Amino acid sequence: MANNVSITPLHDRVIVKPAAAEEKTAGGIIIPDTAKEKPQRGTVVAAGPGKKDEPVTVKAGDTVLYGKYAGTEISLEGQDYLIMRESDILAIV
Repeated sequence: MANNVSITPLHDRVIVKPAAAEEKTAGGIIIPDTAKEKPQRGTVVAAGPGKKDEPVTVKAGDTVLYGKYAGTEISLEGQDYLIMRESDILAIV
């Protein structure tokens, strides 16, 4: 993944680019902007080195699932990202 960001997370922090919200349901119904839910899936853009005794297990390019209210939203170079602890990540897809 060639998505270089000009920020490096510290310790067990991870920067995630959220996936786009669903535009349609499985039945083909178009979802309006006001009813769209926050995505809970994204791609890891950068990861810190980890804590002293616990290295980070995710790496750049991994697709991950995270909690609905996990992380802090940040905007870098016109793109929206989430910065969160690795413990907020539920699974690697």
